[in-house]
Amino acid sequence: MKRLSHIGGDGRAQMVDVSAKPLSARTAVATGEIKLAQKTLDLIATNKIAKGNVFATARIAGIQAAKRTPQLIPLCHTIPLSDVKIDIVSLPDGAEVTCTAKTVAQTGVEMEALTGVCIALLTIYDMCKAVDKQMEISGVRLLEKIKAAIVVGRDRRTRRK
Repeated sequence: MKRLSHIGGDGRAQMVDVSAKPLSARTAVATGEIKLAQKTLDLIATNKIAKGNVFATARIAGIQAAKRTPQLIPLCHTIPLSDVKIDIVSLPDGAEVTCTAKTVAQTGVEMEALTGVCIALLTIYDMCKAVDKQMEISGVRLLEKIKAAIVVGRDRRTRRK
């Protein structure tokens, strides 16, 4: 059985040392869904939820959450996010949230993508809870993670006289 990287030889939780790893371009895509009543979907579509524009607010909340992941999950590394996108699509019975996070770092960006999805979904829940008592969040999962080596080439800057 494979050893868990966050557990030290003495059994205590530890942050993984990534200092010897090279920088890589990394992308992670996560998704999740929320079931909503048709009445709620109609209110969202016509921007009549009392708290404001639900999907716009959820999008911003998801981006902010991805940026704060290491403050929420104790053993996550602080990594520089180069891009975070939150896409929200209405479904016949709810909405699907997808978060794509990108970085150039020594460790992956999956936790940021998953955190972005979770907080965007929770924001939708919070904004709609007064009108929909049957909401259900489900299917939060990582869809894809990509790691690409960074190729260091010649400096292509041109000199100006």
